[in-house]
Amino acid sequence: QVQLTESGGGLVQAGGSLRLSCAASGRGIRPYTMGWFRQTPGKEREFVASIGAWSAYITSYADSVKGRFSISRDNARNTVYLQMNSLKPEDTAVYYCAQKGSSEYDYWGQGTQVTVSS
Repeated sequence: QVQLTESGGGLVQAGGSLRLSCAASGRGIRPYTMGWFRQTPGKEREFVASIGAWSAYITSYADSVKGRFSISRDNARNTVYLQMNSLKPEDTAVYYCAQKGSSEYDYWGQGTQVTVSS
């Protein structure tokens, strides 16, 4: 059974930084694309960033976070990170880590709250 556990969320002032972590258990993350998503009340969950499988480390970002957020992975530690810099109030959301199967993200963490004050 795959489990994903996010940590690192919290309250930060606009312009500040946070680093989210996603620890995976149950199977190694090396063969899987990993992603971060976020959701605010009343809105659809939205894509934030992803990083490719194995050692290709191909990354993709939502336009709203390009240049401010950085996704990385440590396969040996079975952990994925999201470094968030220059945070804005509109980045406030619950952030979710997810693991992609053959065609879709099929494992999700429980989320960590990020609140950015103005």
